[in-house]
Amino acid sequence: MDVSASFQFVVDALAGGWRVVAPDWRGFGLSEALPGSATTVDSYAFVDYLGDLDALLAHLSPDQPVRLAAHSMGGNVATLYTGIRPERVAGLVNLEGFGMPATDPAQAVQRYRRWLGELREPIDFRSYPSLEAVAEKLIRNNPRLSLPKARFLARHWSRPDGDGFRLQADPAHRRINPIPYRVDEVLSCWREITAPVLWVATTERGTFHQFTRTEEYRQRLTTIRRLIEVDVTDAGHMVHHDQPGRIAGLIEEFFRHD
Repeated sequence: MDVSASFQFVVDALAGGWRVVAPDWRGFGLSEALPGSATTVDSYAFVDYLGDLDALLAHLSPDQPVRLAAHSMGGNVATLYTGIRPERVAGLVNLEGFGMPATDPAQAVQRYRRWLGELREPIDFRSYPSLEAVAEKLIRNNPRLSLPKARFLARHWSRPDGDGFRLQADPAHRRINPIPYRVDEVLSCWREITAPVLWVATTERGTFHQFTRTEEYRQRLTTIRRLIEVDVTDAGHMVHHDQPGRIAGLIEEFFRHD
């Protein structure tokens, strides 16, 4: 349930005079589930994120390609987009946006059944009694996060709700996504990438990173023609929280020479 404010630590560490725009994906942070509406939706699809990104870039930079830096889910979206609209992207920094293991078509029926079942149940985030409690939760999720950073993030990660605070996101994101991850389609987009790509991962790879240890994962990366890989030490999946100075340096060095 990350939000655009997460990149503030990286922005603060940038040495150059960059113009930085950090959007919230739909259903996260300050972006509504649907344009003009705060109501929830049943599920989210990557095609919607691609459409949102395309529209945003058309507004911000209609005549020039842009440089993209994106984390996790955003990294997956940005990498797809870089292949779909290669003329719109001058360079891409992908932070821990690895893609996912292929969805087994034989499991589709069970996936759809589970999703339909989840639609019948009310869904929400728990309430926290204070912003300090939200900050403590963020630190439990990531022990590397300092208290000042956690307090900053808590103000953006949550919203007032009655006597407490709830996460600033659509709880529909907690449901299983009924749309399978089709690797062949993803790779067809990656093969069309012409911009240089900086692929940033952490050296500390836990359960979340299990897929990145497979030969299948390594083989996928060969489809990106201009790929540079960098491993960052002393950081977890939220690498832009844990090593913002290092990430800022990598971004600036890469974009100056892309």
